[in-house]
Amino acid sequence: MAAIALNLTINDERFSRDSIDGDMRLNDFLCEEVNLTGTKFCCGIAVCRVCTVAVAQAPGADLQPIRTCTMPLSKINGAIITTVEGLSKSGQLHPLQAAFLKHFSFQCGYSAPGFLMAAYCLLDRLRRSPIPNSAVDAAIENAVGKHVCRCSGYVRYHRAIREVVLATPGLTTADR
Repeated sequence: MAAIALNLTINDERFSRDSIDGDMRLNDFLCEEVNLTGTKFCCGIAVCRVCTVAVAQAPGADLQPIRTCTMPLSKINGAIITTVEGLSKSGQLHPLQAAFLKHFSFQCGYSAPGFLMAAYCLLDRLRRSPIPNSAVDAAIENAVGKHVCRCSGYVRYHRAIREVVLATPGLTTADR
C-alpha cells in the first residue's frame, strides 16, 4: 500500500490528492471520495463489466473502456475519466442515454452504466475510424458482447446502440 500523489480529471473536473493509497480501486475512489455512484460494483473481478468507465491517457487520446473494480489508482494517475454522470451536458441526455430510454434497454438499470460507457467508447472509435454499415452489428458485439446484464436486456442494448451509430453522421460509410 504505497501512497501516491493523485491527479485525475473526472467528468471535466480536476481531482488531486497529496497522498492516497495507490492500490485503492478506481471504483472505490469514484464512489467514496468523489461521490459518483453511477458506476456500479458487481463481480469485483472485472468479468461482468458493470463498472466500465471511459478513460483517455491524454487530452484527445482514444477512449478506452476500463473496468474500475480492479483498476488501482496508481495505474491511471493523470488520466481523463468519463463516468456515466459525465455523459449528459447542460441537462441534455447524451444520444446513447436517450436511445437506452427509448428502447427500455436499462430494465433494472444496474448494468446500464457499463453498457453506456462501452458504447460511448465505441462511438469515439468510430469517429476516428468509420466502418461500413454492414460492420455495425459486429462492432457493437465487439464493444459490449462480453458485458453481463442481470435482466437479459442484450437485444435492447444492441438496438439502442445501433440506432445511435447509424444516426450519427460520420461514424459509418456506405457498403461497397
